[in-house]
Amino acid sequence: MRVIRHRLTTTIIVPITLAVFMLLPAIPAQQNQPTMVPQSDTCTLDADGTAHITRVVPLPATISPEAQKFISREVSSGPDLSMAERRAMADTFRKARTEEARKLYPVNIAEKTFGGVRCDVITPLVIPAEKQNRVLINVHGGGFNSDWGSLVEGIPIASLAQTTVVSVYYRLAPEYPYPAAVDDTEAVYKELLKTYKPQNMGLYGTSAGAVLTVETAVRLRHDGLPLPGVLGFFSGTGDLDQVGDTQAIFSVSGLGGSFKSTKGHLSTEYAEGADPKDPVFAPLHADLHGFPPTLFVSSTRDVMLSGTAILHRAFLRAGVDGQLVVFEALPHAFWNDFSLPESREAHEIMAKFFDQQLSKGR
Repeated sequence: MRVIRHRLTTTIIVPITLAVFMLLPAIPAQQNQPTMVPQSDTCTLDADGTAHITRVVPLPATISPEAQKFISREVSSGPDLSMAERRAMADTFRKARTEEARKLYPVNIAEKTFGGVRCDVITPLVIPAEKQNRVLINVHGGGFNSDWGSLVEGIPIASLAQTTVVSVYYRLAPEYPYPAAVDDTEAVYKELLKTYKPQNMGLYGTSAGAVLTVETAVRLRHDGLPLPGVLGFFSGTGDLDQVGDTQAIFSVSGLGGSFKSTKGHLSTEYAEGADPKDPVFAPLHADLHGFPPTLFVSSTRDVMLSGTAILHRAFLRAGVDGQLVVFEALPHAFWNDFSLPESREAHEIMAKFFDQQLSKGR
């Protein structure tokens, strides 16, 4: 049994910055942890709505043995990392996970430039004739400041959907804050429009890439370009200036890990200088009517579950075919760990959704 003590409040929120918006490897727990831990559930409410909560959370039997082991890892807050350290950690993670992905999901990979933006073109070993006129564009996660997911996110989907995936290496903050990443993604999309019909195109991403996916879709409409046939929004938010409930409860690692103190918003290098009322920057407040079918994926211990659920409801209010899949007990972007059966299931759900929606465009 794991015992977790949390302090959460409706007025003083403890969020996570997008600087670590991808699944992080576990950091060894600090020594000399307190030996006394609460053994009962408690909740005390202050007059201002502040809640002081203790919860005893058993290890759930509703997930795979691999997932049980995964969420039982000890993690600690650790010191803040410099930008160079973040990027070095991201490089190590990406290289290791890419090797795993290629063993599980054999594909071909070729570097190519579209609209002046460097990309990787990921193609399945066999593409059926009826799927050769389709393409999916992936924008990776990593807090807009590093690359945690490019090939990691693209390889499984290309293989399972039997569809070419173009992974975009958009410019990163803080060197290139908003709207550089949107500009780059739009440039790639416009170039691919010369080859593919929009109904045969899809756009998706995880974490920061999920945010960028919907930002780009809003930009495309603003610029009078046709929208793609399908979107994939995998654990993100539609408004970086709002902090949801799950940022006060979870870290990137789930129940354990580090909580970063901010003043009520997700403060990132990416957002510096952006107008919070800009509908491209904050798609939650954009006109979403007529958007393509969109798959939303999250999990119950995901720091971005709130952001994902809130944007999903906005899509439903706009009459969009938005489907939300929430996995049990796992943390942010868990599907990038290929050791979990739930990761395979998540990738299969994503690929099936893309396949079904793009098949309608034939």
